[in-house]
Amino acid sequence: MHEGRAAVAAVWRIESARIVGALARYTGDFGLAEDLAQEALAEALVTWPRDGVPRNPAGWLLTVGRRRAVDGFRRRAALDDRYAALARDLGEGGVAAGGDPADPAWGEQILWDPDRIDDDVLALMFVACHPVLSPEARVALTLRVIGGLTSDEIARAFLVPTATVQARITRAKKTLAAARVPFEIPPAADRAARLVSVLRVIYVIFTEGSSASSGTDLIRFDLAAEAQRLARVLSRLVPDEPEAHSLLALLELTAARFPARTGPGGEPVLLEDQDRRRWDRSAIRRGRAALARAERARRGLGFYGLQAAIAECHAVALSVGDTDWDRIVLLYEALGRLAPSPVVEVNRAVAVAMARGPAAALPIVDDLEAAGELANTHLLPSVRGELLIRLGRNTEARAELERAVARCANAGERLVLERKIESLD
Repeated sequence: MHEGRAAVAAVWRIESARIVGALARYTGDFGLAEDLAQEALAEALVTWPRDGVPRNPAGWLLTVGRRRAVDGFRRRAALDDRYAALARDLGEGGVAAGGDPADPAWGEQILWDPDRIDDDVLALMFVACHPVLSPEARVALTLRVIGGLTSDEIARAFLVPTATVQARITRAKKTLAAARVPFEIPPAADRAARLVSVLRVIYVIFTEGSSASSGTDLIRFDLAAEAQRLARVLSRLVPDEPEAHSLLALLELTAARFPARTGPGGEPVLLEDQDRRRWDRSAIRRGRAALARAERARRGLGFYGLQAAIAECHAVALSVGDTDWDRIVLLYEALGRLAPSPVVEVNRAVAVAMARGPAAALPIVDDLEAAGELANTHLLPSVRGELLIRLGRNTEARAELERAVARCANAGERLVLERKIESLD
């Protein structure tokens, strides 16, 4: 029984996007498709542990979903063109219409059309990340329909109640229906703007996974890995979009450092203290290859490409001292002009401190402080405290670090700050 449920979970994680996408294409209704896929999943959780895993698990799930769609149209007596087309596809009297779901061969006739799979998944991504949805809803819906995560898994990843995630998903589907968002890849004229939303959602998911904003874990590996998987899928679906490759490069190069970012007890290890022999060299190679693909487009690096180039500087350096900090400063300056942000400025200040010394970096941080930027996060006082330590101004540094501790919601990062304070005694 356990093996059957494990098989359901594995197939669902791998195939859910294609199943929901195919059902959305057949029914023309995204919300209905997601509901039908969930019903098929529920039936599999009962049937597979009892009767065995079918030879074509994904086909089985798709067949169940499509049969449920036909049954729903029948119950509503909606004998319109949609129902007729579905009935013809299923083939009245065939396995799907009258076969036995307990038969492991049931659903075997449903074969994936390789010419439509990519279109379906790409359309699904564009729908799940549609601008009519709130950012939180886009993230939840993407993880649900593209990532195949359950509401419980999404809730655990973002430290919110399961009911909150379920409400976001339900509200998102209702919003898409009310806005009459079609299940399709947007026209070429609208695609670039919509792609920005898809890239942003994957970026947000990875950012939360790689540096958890709260909780006890510094890194949420499952969440970061899911974002990497989504980025790989997207880069294959839109091979001519350099920013898709740039995002994948950024995620791979950042994740390459994960093995060295925490100690035996899960405590954070700062960049200068990391054992670079533990960095994932395979991930670095994949990341550099993805960045090279983005650069070959000759459009200039964008928001994700500039960040990936910064990550590459770290990845190829033998040590902190060996890092090309001058190039990193230039890349942050370019990023700040392309996408002005106080976070980018803080990171630029860190790079300036490494390239030219803390005295050159402190005015950047002071300007941000004076402007009231990042008032609710620990980032600014923690960086300012570190610069003051390096300038020998320990009394001021202590006050900044204590302010950072008070603002920090992540237990691991808070521990690092507290240790710095103790070192000043």
